[in-house]
Amino acid sequence: MKKTLLVILLCAVASGCKQEKKADDNPTQMETVMMIHDEVMPKMGTLSKLVGELKAKVDTTAMGMKYEASMKELQGANMAMMDWMRGFGDRFDSDEILNGKALSSEKQVWLNEEEKKVKALKEQINSSIEKAEALLKE
Repeated sequence: MKKTLLVILLCAVASGCKQEKKADDNPTQMETVMMIHDEVMPKMGTLSKLVGELKAKVDTTAMGMKYEASMKELQGANMAMMDWMRGFGDRFDSDEILNGKALSSEKQVWLNEEEKKVKALKEQINSSIEKAEALLKE
């Protein structure tokens, strides 16, 4: 539990302590990964709100079952975000995440993996929100 809180705090600090970069600077791979995280992290509140709205509509009817499936998809996206942050925090230290500390060759391989994971996570979160919002409009 402490590790999860540390990862969440670390991510919050990372997004709040970014230095201004010149417009012509390209982000590092670590910065790109963190930018994707920072883009989807605020959507966790929307995700939770939608879970609440869907939960109130779940019943044994066909439509109620659609609400339940959508709710479970949102909950899965939320769990995927928590798991990703925990795993990311286990692999990298704060100097690597926040200060651009050089990565070992093994950690570079891990960063490549994490970039793929966070891009898939972004798609999962956005897709589950989009589907839930569409379902609630039906």
